[in-house]
Amino acid sequence: MEVLEWLVGPANDFIWTYILIGALLAIGTYFSVRTKFVQVRLFGEMFRLVVEKKESNDGVSPFQAFTISAASRVGTGNITGVALAIGVGGPGAVFWMWVIAIIGMATAFVESTLAQVYKVKDGDTFRGGPAYYMQKALGLRKLGIVFAILLTFCFGFIFNAVQSNTISQSFTDVFGIPEWLIGTGLVLLTAVIIFGGVKRIVKVTQMIVPVMAILYILVAAYIVIANITDVPAMFKLIVEHAFGIQEMVGGGIGAAMMQGIRRGLFSNEAGMGSVPNAAATANISHPAKQGLVQSLGVFFDTIIICSATAFIILLADLYGTGAKDGIILTQASMAVHVGAWAPYFIAVAIMFFAFSSIIGNYYYGETNIEFINANKSWMTVYRVAVLGMVMFGAMAKVSVVWSMADLFMGMMAILNLIVILLLGKVAFKVLDDFTIQRKKGLNPTFKASTVPGLTGAECWEDRPSEKLHN
Repeated sequence: MEVLEWLVGPANDFIWTYILIGALLAIGTYFSVRTKFVQVRLFGEMFRLVVEKKESNDGVSPFQAFTISAASRVGTGNITGVALAIGVGGPGAVFWMWVIAIIGMATAFVESTLAQVYKVKDGDTFRGGPAYYMQKALGLRKLGIVFAILLTFCFGFIFNAVQSNTISQSFTDVFGIPEWLIGTGLVLLTAVIIFGGVKRIVKVTQMIVPVMAILYILVAAYIVIANITDVPAMFKLIVEHAFGIQEMVGGGIGAAMMQGIRRGLFSNEAGMGSVPNAAATANISHPAKQGLVQSLGVFFDTIIICSATAFIILLADLYGTGAKDGIILTQASMAVHVGAWAPYFIAVAIMFFAFSSIIGNYYYGETNIEFINANKSWMTVYRVAVLGMVMFGAMAKVSVVWSMADLFMGMMAILNLIVILLLGKVAFKVLDDFTIQRKKGLNPTFKASTVPGLTGAECWEDRPSEKLHN
């Protein structure tokens, strides 16, 4: 117990965070260079691919896979995390949040392309992710199981408890609804969706994600237009504070840089190993296609949604008042722009954001439980446990488990980063094949034989291979 307390203590939480940030920055920069900045080069292609139709009735479409990942990515961190970054690091944090998103787009491309290359067929759907490519590409099933356990613990259980807690606290404060009633409602809604399988999950996420994103962006756009004369000064403020031209809250350029990078990384999840689980579900003709689609997901999460929150806060000019609590700063800023109904709007936005995260997080755990053991009884136990954690989160204070979750997520990310660094050459060759075909005016298709020595890519071979679970 003492060892655990030492690992998740404040000092070591600081160390773990900086180790992870350093690794993500270094590897993201390397992937950007090796892919010739795919996130810039093929940015326009991403928009075309996200609406491309799937190849057959199996699996889900690129857009549906995109919404599964967006459901998990776009959460309360987009509202509270951004506010916290600005409250602690000043306006300059927004600039560094943008920088890390652009770098992270290359990492997201690599890990999601690998998930597609090494995905497996499961009935009329596909599954994949880091645990799968750890086994199929490297032959390290035990390492894959370790990763699967870490991801299931973090996303399926702890993060879902945190999301339901956020919904519960928000609705109790604003509407006065009892916590037990909110918890019961969340459990029932979640149960209806997760017991319906991946097809029902994608139906819900492809409806919720666009609605919540469009609504939030429209309100932010209204606020920007209403304050259009202040927008140039806002961008100037962001840049000046990013480079320490003006003195900032929290210790200057270092605080701005670290807060922006930290919040950006933990919001868009690039390199964490979570999003590839969604990327693998898509039925497409070439693995690089979904790599590009999920790269766009980083842009959508950070450059669009997080920026919307940042603009609301900066245009209200309350960030320097000392309010460090994310939700309080966001609500106060919104109230400046729209008046007394701001708390109600934020509560509804949190409901959309957090509930979609519960569904997306659940699926990440499901595909990893399937990797550990395909027995249906395991899945039933997992689903019941998830519902229990949703109820627990709505009723209890979950701050005590946040540090443990951060530690486990950090370990999960480090494992994934090491593996994708080792397998990066596969993603680079797949990208080269995609680029060559596009230059010829073709709709890129892929076969495993295209990459010499590629094994374990059973869904891309000319003949079916044996299933992952014997």
